[in-house]
Amino acid sequence: MLPSLQESLDGDEKELESSEEGGSAEERRLEPPSSSHYCLYSYRGSRLAQQRGDSDDGSPSGTNAETPSGEDFSLSLVGTNLPSEVEPDLRGFIAKRLAKGAVFEGLGNVASVELRIPESRVGCYYCLFQQEKLLPEAATVDSEHNASEYVVCFLGGSEKGLELYPFFGLRGYQEGKHGMLKRTFRLELDKYIQGLKNNMSCEERGLENHIKSYLSSWFEDVVCPIQRVVLLFQEKLTFLLHAALSYTPVEVKESDEKTKRDINRFLSVASLQGLIHEGTMTSLCMAMTEEPHKSVVIDCSGSQPQFYNAGSNRFCEDWMQAFLNGTEGGNPFLFRQVLENFKLKAIQDTNNLKRFIRQAEMNHYALFKCYMFLKNCGSGDILLKIVKVEHEEMPEAKNVVAVLEEFMKEALVQSF
Repeated sequence: MLPSLQESLDGDEKELESSEEGGSAEERRLEPPSSSHYCLYSYRGSRLAQQRGDSDDGSPSGTNAETPSGEDFSLSLVGTNLPSEVEPDLRGFIAKRLAKGAVFEGLGNVASVELRIPESRVGCYYCLFQQEKLLPEAATVDSEHNASEYVVCFLGGSEKGLELYPFFGLRGYQEGKHGMLKRTFRLELDKYIQGLKNNMSCEERGLENHIKSYLSSWFEDVVCPIQRVVLLFQEKLTFLLHAALSYTPVEVKESDEKTKRDINRFLSVASLQGLIHEGTMTSLCMAMTEEPHKSVVIDCSGSQPQFYNAGSNRFCEDWMQAFLNGTEGGNPFLFRQVLENFKLKAIQDTNNLKRFIRQAEMNHYALFKCYMFLKNCGSGDILLKIVKVEHEEMPEAKNVVAVLEEFMKEALVQSF
């Protein structure tokens, strides 16, 4: 196990495990948790009050002016799968947030909501959005505007789970040059709302049922894909982690669309795109694509998926085991946290290697430190490719990388 891996996992599990209820393994695999719900409200407020709250450039100028006071707006229930005795609690919470001016169009928020049922304090994502086409339930004869506004709420897990920070525990990096102070599920739910708007714009029969189905599937579509991939591949997950880390193209064959989407989603989330220099990632992607026979093929035609042309290393094997350890608790939020920590460790190792290379340009002992680090980190094969691409235009660093490549090749030959 990697030096800091177990400590980070223990901390994440303590933060997240208490937020979800249990259930059998089969239930967790096939059914969305009973605690995941949605509510869709139509919202009608004072357009004049909202316009007064906008600055010259169109951005909100103050929290109190963005949303009218309670007597100037109304919330009407369009659809929900919440129990009828609980829905008024949620509506009251949203009304208070609107009255305080704490809701901005198109920007989702996450909070913890206290519901009337005992032990029902849950995480709630809510977002105000505008839609040109009114749903039949929300349309009125005396509508003042062509556009209608809605508030959508997704309830499930805990506030800590939905407001999941990537790279938990690395405060300095979160606010560094990469701007990584992001909340993963909140951002993905913002994108999910865009899909809802697209669905509401469609002209088709049974639109209301389609939208309700889309809303009720939010937990399965946004939170659970990583968990499903882990349960599908088990020990073979190490091949997928290696492909994501090395940016190796992956081709999925004989698979249903849902499984293919889950795999592509996993690869997208697990890759380092956006975390290392954009030019480096582009060059690395091109280099891996141009290498012959380098695409990883996943054949899902049989009872168990088979990998071809797949690679692995000790780093990915260790983290694969961390994912499998998470299956015991069945908490889908934990899988995403483990994946974010996987990327964190990869970035830390990349930065350490680059620092050693800079030192090795003037110090032979630092060159030896580079070699020992690559040999012991478990992912030297991938890290060396990343720094090789990044230092291609730097003659001194390029020479160091070339020496390290020779060292690693000799070490590989001696290991056989």
